[in-house]
Amino acid sequence: MRSRTPTYPLSFEIKSASLPLVSFVVKSAELGILAQDLHTRLDDTPDFFDNDPVLIDLQLLDTQAGPLDLPALVHLLRGFRMNPVALRPSNAAHEAAATLAGLFITSEARALPPSTVTQEVVREVEVIREVVREVASAGSAMVVDKPLRSGQHVYAKGRDLVVLAMVNPGAEIMADGHIHVYAPLRGKAIAGAKGDVSARIFTSSLEAELLSIAGVYRTSDMPLPKEVTGKAAQVWLADDKLVMQAL
Repeated sequence: MRSRTPTYPLSFEIKSASLPLVSFVVKSAELGILAQDLHTRLDDTPDFFDNDPVLIDLQLLDTQAGPLDLPALVHLLRGFRMNPVALRPSNAAHEAAATLAGLFITSEARALPPSTVTQEVVREVEVIREVVREVASAGSAMVVDKPLRSGQHVYAKGRDLVVLAMVNPGAEIMADGHIHVYAPLRGKAIAGAKGDVSARIFTSSLEAELLSIAGVYRTSDMPLPKEVTGKAAQVWLADDKLVMQAL
């Protein structure tokens, strides 16, 4: 029997959707080490994650590592306000564990180039976010008017960050939107921290030890171009690469 087209509007619609996912790239099967590193990286910014959907990526997991307790890893990440929803496995055992952990399996995540992988928590955007800038602009920018010393962290959640003093080596500034530094930028600057590929970094003197926009990193292992080093400059993202230009 053929189904008939309803003569009244349906109470639901089915449409395709794309979601921005934070990618948590696992390189060790030792949960104790992962927990320690997460505390080291995130204890100073407890509001960095806000139940964000997370893709657990096992492509860089050491093939010689012991078995990974995936349900325990999911529990660990939830303790840091992450919401694991998907898994990028590296073998069939991981696929079976994903089902038990309530994760869907994907192989379509876009990996960062090897040169951008650091010992920091690595983030990437699996599907480019359709950014609604009104969210970030609804609140005023965070303004910091004192120098930032090594070991200090500042995070402007959901807005831009303006720094009026020097960012010393070892200090880290982070924003979901743009970053403006009206002084030498010598530490780490992470703009578009939640995946905003349109975010930019501006500074009156570019000397940073790490630059990142929407998960694409450049560290001091790769020297800054001479034409922007120590000069007023801006940094933005184009075709998954960081572009720098003197102002």
